[in-house]
Amino acid sequence: MQLASFSGFIRTLFYIIAFYYIFRFLAKLFLPLIVKKVVEKAGENMYQQQQRQQQNSWQKKQNDETVIYNTDNVKKPRETKKVGDYVDYEEID
Repeated sequence: MQLASFSGFIRTLFYIIAFYYIFRFLAKLFLPLIVKKVVEKAGENMYQQQQRQQQNSWQKKQNDETVIYNTDNVKKPRETKKVGDYVDYEEID
């Protein structure tokens, strides 16, 4: 069975604190660069996805485009559809 020495505890505590400060320093240096790259990449992906979607919709419109001119409907005003009758209910006491 081994016993922990005081000098070993201090050395371990020093390594933990040193690692923490080194990690914090490196995060301040590199984290903004990493976040900037991630945001730029996400922006590029969204832009490319939007371009593909616009191209697909444009091609679909060109392939399926059919124009129908119906002059009879232009002369007549639109009729409103009557969905149903209004029924007024009274409360019975």
